[in-house]
Amino acid sequence: MKPLCRLMLIPSLAFFTAAPALGQATQPPLGTRGVPIIEQGGLRFRDLDRNGRLDPYEDWRLAPEARARDLVARMTLEEKAGAMMHGTARTGGATGGVGFGAGYDTTANRVLIDSAHVTSMITRLIGDAGTLATQNNLLQEMAERGRLGIPLLISTDPRNHAQNVPGQSSGAPVFSRWPEAPGLAATFDTALVHRFGDIARREYRAVGIQMTLSPQADLATEPRWNRISGTFGEDADLAQGMVRAYVEGFQHGAHGVDAEGVAAVVKHWLGYGAQREGLDSHNYYGRFADFGPARGATNLEYHLRPYLGAFATHVAGVMPTYSILQGATWEGRPVEQVAAGFNKQLLDDMLRTHYGFKGLLLSDWTITNDCNTRCREGAPVGERPSFADIGTPWGMEDAPMRARFVKAVHAGMDQFGGTERADMLVDAVRAGELKEVRLDSSVVRVLTLKFELGLFENPFVDPAAAARTVGNAGFQAAGLDGQRRSLVLLENEGALLPLRAGALRVYLRGVDSAAALREGWTVVSDPARAEVAIVRLAAPYQVLHPQFVFGSRAHEGSLAFSDSTPGFAEFMKVSAQVPTVAVVSLDRPAILTPLKAHARALLASFGESDQALLDILTGRARPQGRLPFDLPASMEAVLAQRSDLAHDIAQPLYRFGFGLRYPTARAAVSGR
Repeated sequence: MKPLCRLMLIPSLAFFTAAPALGQATQPPLGTRGVPIIEQGGLRFRDLDRNGRLDPYEDWRLAPEARARDLVARMTLEEKAGAMMHGTARTGGATGGVGFGAGYDTTANRVLIDSAHVTSMITRLIGDAGTLATQNNLLQEMAERGRLGIPLLISTDPRNHAQNVPGQSSGAPVFSRWPEAPGLAATFDTALVHRFGDIARREYRAVGIQMTLSPQADLATEPRWNRISGTFGEDADLAQGMVRAYVEGFQHGAHGVDAEGVAAVVKHWLGYGAQREGLDSHNYYGRFADFGPARGATNLEYHLRPYLGAFATHVAGVMPTYSILQGATWEGRPVEQVAAGFNKQLLDDMLRTHYGFKGLLLSDWTITNDCNTRCREGAPVGERPSFADIGTPWGMEDAPMRARFVKAVHAGMDQFGGTERADMLVDAVRAGELKEVRLDSSVVRVLTLKFELGLFENPFVDPAAAARTVGNAGFQAAGLDGQRRSLVLLENEGALLPLRAGALRVYLRGVDSAAALREGWTVVSDPARAEVAIVRLAAPYQVLHPQFVFGSRAHEGSLAFSDSTPGFAEFMKVSAQVPTVAVVSLDRPAILTPLKAHARALLASFGESDQALLDILTGRARPQGRLPFDLPASMEAVLAQRSDLAHDIAQPLYRFGFGLRYPTARAAVSGR
């Protein structure tokens, strides 16, 4: 043991603070479940490799990158390759391989950590805050036992919204609830978005999550696209401000992530919103985005403008798109016809060199997987599609798996999402297809981020504190305020709204009768007996590709209401009998032409609760939202627009930024 160096073994999770030595940084809290603690000069450090010495990577006084470089020099090739995998935390049951469930599979995760050397994982675990914290502590305890004690980086898809779409979002009622991203954009308020990110940051860190696979900086320039619900709309200037505020809130400031922050991964670089016919590139049939002749600056440059907001606040990571950009050019040259994850032009030349991005490049999920016949053609009729058939190696479908890894690394990729095939990188190095020093540069970036997040000092969390923090009353109230402010009033004929408080007979569709009863209203089942009807509707969609895993879940095709649209026939019947308030959830820019003709009041919705809606309808809160995208008047206009251009819908029914307000004097409107 070195002089002045004392080794302390802490038997359970513990936290230490001490006054800093002269001229040194403040002692951070330390957490351990078995790693010894070294005391030196009155300061404490975790002895992660248990060698009884204070190694540079264990010394929190050093800069994160210096610590990362020291640690990389101690790692084997296999450990480096494992660090470049961003795997899935396994749970029990039939869906454990993709991580859905209420508890982790200890045996399966131990194999990933100990044998595959995976130290970054997405969690899709569900449960209350205390359970999430306890389960994530178990994962960190497994990692702590490793040869070098490298902590896990645990990521998640967004959890603070109503939607729950596998592979895209993980709506969880335990977290504070906020409107979907277009609803945040509809507030036109970057301070509110910053507040959202700051609250979500505290909730995530409380349960042991340190990375959010968001925000989407994609622009909703193709109105049929099914991922619009994750965007801030179609306008690059609005999206840029929202992205910046979102990242600053999550990362705990404008200068990059710190030990209290959550690393944000902005996505999907680049041009994902220009999907051909709105079909999504999670699927083989939707692998193309279309870029036509430029209007002013190149269209690709318009799509990258929201990312400038993320770069300005030193976003931790960037996730490239699956899509192949057809017709796109960069610096006068056609963009290579491979997905961005394999594309040196888009990653190394544009992102790294031109824009100077120095953070982590994390691939979207399964870009190195094979795409078999079922992946390309869908499951046979009569059979259900399976997550086991998913692969997204667009432009590299016919290449061997190892060649995909090699091309992606040469393009600039640091970490691979949704795979644990570290052996592919090991074999590529040994075959001379990759240099180990190239892996070193990526692993330094992965580890530097973990040092910045403070995980090498304390990767553990307090389950009791998590239960007090996540979804607390203050956070829920802030989210409710965001929901109210996201609602957009489109029509209010005869000042029907706000509705009067007290005795009022109402007919409801899609609204919980208990919420109406709390208003003192009488809920009737016959619209002919009602004074007013409130009808919630979802935006129209079609399921065009039911034999594909993501196609079966995607909202594709027409945006027009028809008799086959759930609830539309009922709306038409009800609105012919009683003044009707129509509330349409716009996960895509629906064609509201028939609703405008028959509803007395019309609102655009982005994932608000019944309470938030009724607060607006009764006038307790006043509508403030504005549309984050144009709403087309017809499908003919949709078919005539360009997928890569913003604000090019001819004669939209409602324009970007439109939103009505209530009259200054509040009228008590009875309905008839």
